[in-house]
Parts: sequence; structure tokens; C-alpha cells
Amino acid sequence: MDDNEILDLYFARSEQAIMETDQKYGPYCYSIANHILQSPSDAEESVNDTWLAAWNRMPPERPNVLAVFLGRMTRNISIDRWRQNH
Repeated sequence: MDDNEILDLYFARSEQAIMETDQKYGPYCYSIANHILQSPSDAEESVNDTWLAAWNRMPPERPNVLAVFLGRMTRNISIDRWRQNH
């Protein structure tokens, strides 16, 4: 599924948007989170928090590049979690 179709699912408030996002970008976001946190369980939680944040931000936001949008959110959430743990 391409990014515009995934974004359309978010705007339609379809829960399938989360499943499609996880399928397409789950490994990418997990890699970002695990690189920062060095903990598989914390990385998984950060990715799940990313999906929730994406759900809450779309709509009204419609990112031009979904991978960058999700990667940035994952990075910020992971850094915040790392700071809480250290």
C-alpha cells in the first residue's frame, strides 16, 4: 500500500491505518528506537507510542513524506524514554 492510501485511511479514521503503517514502517521505526534505547522491549513500546501519536496527529496534519514524519516521532519518543530511564 502506498503512503497516500495509508494517509487516506488515517483521515477516514480507519484502524487499518495502524496495521498498514506497522506493516510498512514497523521495522524502520523499530530500528530507530532500538538504536537509541538498546532495549528491545523499550523500542517496541516506543514504536507503539509512535502509532498512537500518528493516530492523534492525522488529521489535521497530512505529512508530505510519511517515513520522515514517523521516523522523527519515533526518534523523539525514544529519546524521551531514554531520558526517563537514565
